[in-house]
Amino acid sequence: MLPLRSELGPAPSRPRAVLSRGSACSAASCGATDPTSVCEHSVHQERDASNRTNTPDDSAGNESEEKADEDSEREEEWDTDLEIEDLRPPHSLCELYETKESFDPTGKTRYIAACQLYGVVPISYFLRHMKDSELIMKHHGLGPQGAKALSLSLMTNTSIVKLNLSDNWLNGDGAAAVAEMLKENCYISDVDLSDNRLGVKGAEALSAMLLENTAVVTLKLSGNEFNDHAAKYLADALPANNKMESLDLSHNMLGDTSGELLGMAVAENTGLKELNISWNYFRSQGAAALARGFEANVFLRVLDLSYNGFSNNGAAALGEALKVNNVLEELNISNNRISLEGALRFAVGLKENRTLKSLNMARNPMQSEGCFGILKSIQANSGAVVEILDFSEIPVNKDFADLCDAVKMLFPNLQIRRGGNATLHKKDQPKVSQEFS
Repeated sequence: MLPLRSELGPAPSRPRAVLSRGSACSAASCGATDPTSVCEHSVHQERDASNRTNTPDDSAGNESEEKADEDSEREEEWDTDLEIEDLRPPHSLCELYETKESFDPTGKTRYIAACQLYGVVPISYFLRHMKDSELIMKHHGLGPQGAKALSLSLMTNTSIVKLNLSDNWLNGDGAAAVAEMLKENCYISDVDLSDNRLGVKGAEALSAMLLENTAVVTLKLSGNEFNDHAAKYLADALPANNKMESLDLSHNMLGDTSGELLGMAVAENTGLKELNISWNYFRSQGAAALARGFEANVFLRVLDLSYNGFSNNGAAALGEALKVNNVLEELNISNNRISLEGALRFAVGLKENRTLKSLNMARNPMQSEGCFGILKSIQANSGAVVEILDFSEIPVNKDFADLCDAVKMLFPNLQIRRGGNATLHKKDQPKVSQEFS
């Protein structure tokens, strides 16, 4: 008995031909009779069809790749200086200088990079005022590193013309950085580096700058611990620079050696109109050397020698200088240990001077007789042009008061500041206030 078909399971399927019916028909329609040729012809057709047809996803991917390639080529063709890589901190000064950058008149980009290079925090005040004509950054605690970063930025700044960095503890290294900046910057004309402990190194750097710079007109270097060694560098620069008109060297440690060096330098200088060397250590010898320099100078208009130790010999030397000098208009020799003898010797030269308009001799121990002698020399000088005469805190007597009235008849515009009647300056009497008469 034969088994039923359901029991035997499904019938085996017929083996598939190597070529599909469509392929065989297509081959037959083309006149191909050889099975091998039919097979090869079909394979070529399938390959061609595969190459001609792409899925939507593949087409989109190819288009995006082509677009990315085009963008990359365009970026290479139009390379700019605003790439992200340029914002990384430079590894050295050379790299900072060589980095391509668009023209930046404020130096902001360079300042940010320099702060990263020197490891200091950028000062927001500076960033806010980079476009101002005057930058006042005193008491900001810059230090040498901060000064270096700031100086690199100011090299390209074209807005700031007045720079005040006083009391920032710059030291010699900071001064050297500022000096290098001023060699490049031709816009800054007023510089204040007072109270920064610049020392000899700072004096050397700034003096080298003065040999090249032609833009700085006013330079304030008060309170920087300049001594006789520093004066040597300053004295070398003064004769060569004829652009600087005002120099402040007050509150330093310049002594007699400095006086000799600076005296010769001032004699050869042809640019200074105002010089402040008050609060130093000039004594008789240095004072005499300075006086000889002032005698030869024909440009200086304002001279502050207060709070030194000129004493009588220095006062006499200044008197001799006033006989010859015909340009000085303001002279301050207060607090210089000038006694009666020195005042009378000084008055001899004052008697022949025709340019001095303001004379300050306050707080010198020359007594009323010394003041009387100075005023008497002005009375005897028909060409005198003195407008202000300061004898503050010097006791005077009635004879001096009477002479004041007589002199003012000759010179109505003359203002005399005095300390009052000498008889009132006793321990049991209140001090009379100073006033112009």
